[in-house]
Amino acid sequence: QVQIVESGGGSVQAGGSLRLSCVVSGFAFGDYAMGWTRQAPGKEREGISCISYNGERTYYVDSVKGRFTISRDNAKNTVYLQMNNLNTEDTAIYYCATMGLCGERSSLWSYDDWGQGTRVTVSS
Repeated sequence: QVQIVESGGGSVQAGGSLRLSCVVSGFAFGDYAMGWTRQAPGKEREGISCISYNGERTYYVDSVKGRFTISRDNAKNTVYLQMNNLNTEDTAIYYCATMGLCGERSSLWSYDDWGQGTRVTVSS
């Protein structure tokens, strides 16, 4: 059974940084792409970034490109999301997910399992 546990969320002022972590167990972590999604208050969940199984390819939606960096450590079954220059629009619950498809077109990203999420609050 896949278990996904996110951590690293918190409250930060605009312009600040946070690093999210996601540990996955019960899953062939190194064989699959991983991604981060988020759900802001009153909005639908959206995919924001994904990374290929070996970490060689990363993809971002425009709203986070240049500010967020996704990475992974397959030896630790962990994927990270470094978030810099945060703004109030980044306030959301962030979910880590195993992915079926990760590529250039975010509209085609597909997900299999999610964690419980970690909350990020950015104040002005």
